[in-house]
Amino acid sequence: MPVETKSIPTTNGVDENPPVVTSIPNVKITSQRKPFIQPDDDQRLPHTGTARVNVAATYEKPYGTTENGWARRHQDKTVLQQHCEFFDFDHDGVIWPQDTFRGFHQIGFGIILSLVAVFIIHANFSYPTVSGWLPDPFFRVYTANVHKDKHGSDTGTYDTEGRFSPQHFEDLFAKYAGGRDYMTIWDVLDLLKGQRCIMDPIGWFGAFFEWLATYLMLWPEDGKMKKEDIRGIYDGSIFPTMAKRRAARK
Repeated sequence: MPVETKSIPTTNGVDENPPVVTSIPNVKITSQRKPFIQPDDDQRLPHTGTARVNVAATYEKPYGTTENGWARRHQDKTVLQQHCEFFDFDHDGVIWPQDTFRGFHQIGFGIILSLVAVFIIHANFSYPTVSGWLPDPFFRVYTANVHKDKHGSDTGTYDTEGRFSPQHFEDLFAKYAGGRDYMTIWDVLDLLKGQRCIMDPIGWFGAFFEWLATYLMLWPEDGKMKKEDIRGIYDGSIFPTMAKRRAARK
């Protein structure tokens, strides 16, 4: 079995760049989980490996969420802060437990699941975001420091500053969904196993909770979570749509 490489243009018989080798036959896992590489004839997403600070750029959406001016209206916030904005109802940069309950309930979670989400999120994610050493007595989350809530064993799509990494996002579907534009629950289980880091129970649980919440939010009738919907969760643009959809059904 030959080593898989990406074709590289040559000049005078010399490679302009070193070859990009993505798998080798004697390391099976590298063939099973191949990273995303753009086609040579359709490089629509420049600098795929460079994280974007304020747009959730993907191969299909290189400019992020442009509907309703989302990217333009949120250009002063990181993608991770955009993810949190729906739950900050008064836009003061502080998310109270009751804000999280209200937000989860508006997007379709019942009372019990909303309370569970409040407990998990604020018990774990409040303290890293405070400015000093003392914990917040009300377990509030401060979005200015929400990048400090990044944990291990995740997808890597958010970087440690809250930016959005197109390469890591695309890798989810290339490695664990066979390049499809959707993921099933079985793909997610493979993802959780594949991204798991050693000695990281907090990260394991955090990743499990986040993907479980994602599946419950989307609850696809055919069992397929669409790539665009998952991207919309990352930048938070899907939350207002879900809330309006649920309100219209009442």
